[in-house]
Amino acid sequence: MARHRIRKKPMSQINVVPYIDVSLVLLLIFMITTPLLTQGVKVDLPRATAKPLPTSQIKPLVVSVKRDGTLYLNVGEHPSQPLEEQVLMARVAAVLRNRPATKVVVKGDKDVPYGRVVRAMTLLQAAGAPTVGLMTRQPERSAK
Repeated sequence: MARHRIRKKPMSQINVVPYIDVSLVLLLIFMITTPLLTQGVKVDLPRATAKPLPTSQIKPLVVSVKRDGTLYLNVGEHPSQPLEEQVLMARVAAVLRNRPATKVVVKGDKDVPYGRVVRAMTLLQAAGAPTVGLMTRQPERSAK
């Protein structure tokens, strides 16, 4: 009868296969959940009775969305001229590179489709705006 000797591994060797398995499972979980977390648009919504923002020395960027969905920016040579999305993003990115503390707000017509306002907000965030606010008017007080 042949005797086989079983060699014991020294304690200094660690079996890394379980660690690799756990790492791959965690990687898979993060790959699945990350797109679900980043689909929303981060917005600071004002309350209906919100006070005006404090005035600062830096003029805010105001992106206007008209009823038909055209976009306008309050900076540039012709602020009353409609802009294409790529031009809007380039101008906003240039302003934010030079003045990173500039506030960015969207002024949308009350009858514009909600999706168009959200599209404008995602364009601003893609251009580098850390937060995007919505411009509103104070509610009218009823006569008593």
